[in-house]
Amino acid sequence: MRQVILDTETTGIDPKDGHRLVEIGAVEMVNRRFTGRTYHQYINPERHIDAEVVAVHGIDDAKVANEPVFAQVADAFWSFIEGAELVIHNAPFDVGFIDHELNMLSGRANPLGPVRDHCRVLDTLVMARKMHPGQRNSLDALCKRYDIDNGHRVLHGALLDAEILAEVYLAMTGGQTALTLDAEANQSQNSDTPAETGLSIQRMTLTPGQLRVITPNEQEQQAHRAKCETHQLRWFGDTVRDA
Repeated sequence: MRQVILDTETTGIDPKDGHRLVEIGAVEMVNRRFTGRTYHQYINPERHIDAEVVAVHGIDDAKVANEPVFAQVADAFWSFIEGAELVIHNAPFDVGFIDHELNMLSGRANPLGPVRDHCRVLDTLVMARKMHPGQRNSLDALCKRYDIDNGHRVLHGALLDAEILAEVYLAMTGGQTALTLDAEANQSQNSDTPAETGLSIQRMTLTPGQLRVITPNEQEQQAHRAKCETHQLRWFGDTVRDA
């Protein structure tokens, strides 16, 4: 399955008030492995960026003054996400801004969007609230809960937050299998380790005598038989079966 873990930064809170995207960051995973493909783009929002959000993500008017406007990057961005399952923390916020930008593209022979017509959307905030009701479920809180290092996250940044969210998502859904394709390359060096599992298996080499095998004595075997009888189980040598 192809997934794109995505995050955005904006000029403000609500696109209905004329706010726009200023940054998009996304990383691609296929079958729970990073492919190495990422998308990162700063965007000139063609409007002023509110001071309150500059304090959050550090992107001011000067930083994006010479960046392309959304219309110039829309096709490349759409090509990266189309058909994927988008993994987003608080998806209505990001999807709302993306759809707003797509709706503003006029005169196109091949209109883009809306997002949910072309991509599945998985909201990790909704998932976290179901898994941890009554607890804080911000990205920072989830990093702490799942022991994921985000100490380098001083300010919000779309690509950095997407990378952190990818690790959080893997931890929330059963643990990491492989962060990069380098893991698969390492596995291929050991023919006894199936690369398709995405697991790193370490084998121990033991010489005779290093591993002790302790067999039960007669008294211990009698105690075990008595325990089995107490729980209405039958003892067949080294096998326990339902009575």
